[in-house]
Amino acid sequence: MTIKTILSATAAICIGTGALADAHATNPMVGGAEMLPEMNIVENAVNSPIHTTLVAAVQAADLVDTLMGPGPFTVFAPTDDAFGMISEDSLNALLQPEAKAQLQTVLTCHVVGAEVFSDAIAGMIADDNGMHPVPTLGGCTLMAQMDGDNITLTDENGRVATVTIADVDQSNGVIHVIDRVMLPKQ
Repeated sequence: MTIKTILSATAAICIGTGALADAHATNPMVGGAEMLPEMNIVENAVNSPIHTTLVAAVQAADLVDTLMGPGPFTVFAPTDDAFGMISEDSLNALLQPEAKAQLQTVLTCHVVGAEVFSDAIAGMIADDNGMHPVPTLGGCTLMAQMDGDNITLTDENGRVATVTIADVDQSNGVIHVIDRVMLPKQ
């Protein structure tokens, strides 16, 4: 199965918005798409034109039902450009059915089992003298720091991601868009 095959299946989980445009005026746009706070993480991710690879990976890992569940979750959501930093061969291998457990670990290393907005993360960083550990559902610990006004996350391999869009409110949590894929310790 290739990325293109999985991406063609995204329509299977698309859900119409059906909401008033001003009901969520404070939620940031993601990739030019409105993110509706009354929709869950998967419903909004499907509508984001910069998260098609993430949506395909969530489907391949059988995590759709989990991320549509009640949560609350905080998802550090890598963009398509972030996934583009991984070689196409490596990414396609990760999306194969036989790599599902590995893919689940990679994806859940981007998920926290609580709803945490950026001001709370910044507060925890300040309280911990500039660096705060963020344990994920995938068993990874990301280290959160401030870089000027931006929150950065460092995975256990030293890969650094910057939160490029923070506080995208969801019905079952919050999404923070990041510019790099976080990986479990290798």
